[in-house]
Amino acid sequence: MSQIPVMLSIRSSQNYEGQEPDVIELVTEGFLDHKKDVWEISYEESDLTGLEGVTTTFRLSKRGATLRRTGRLQSRMIFQEGVRHESLYQVEFGALMISVLTQKIRYDITEQGGKVDIVYGIEIEQSSVGKVDYHLEIKPIEC
Repeated sequence: MSQIPVMLSIRSSQNYEGQEPDVIELVTEGFLDHKKDVWEISYEESDLTGLEGVTTTFRLSKRGATLRRTGRLQSRMIFQEGVRHESLYQVEFGALMISVLTQKIRYDITEQGGKVDIVYGIEIEQSSVGKVDYHLEIKPIEC
């Protein structure tokens, strides 16, 4: 299967300790690709997310998911239910060590679109900072 142009509806709720929840909703175009048992979803970030100049790619498989960001910001986060993963989060002004502990990961994707749900706790430099609830809907763009 070659890349399918898709419309992505993304909703991210970031609940940081001591702060009101920060909800970001974004509708953007991207691509869906399927190779063997792996689904890949990619899109360009915008100034709305504060990540303009960054490409975000999700790789989903039976083992879990990987979120990779390239461009102005470099990061790779691995999501597997009940497993803590550490990664280096590189931004313009330096780098932070972050950990994610995935509480839930569910996805149902076909060539006709689908949904992805990931809920995870996040720690920065070994201090818990909150929880992220990420929801993505995928719909093919009719040509």
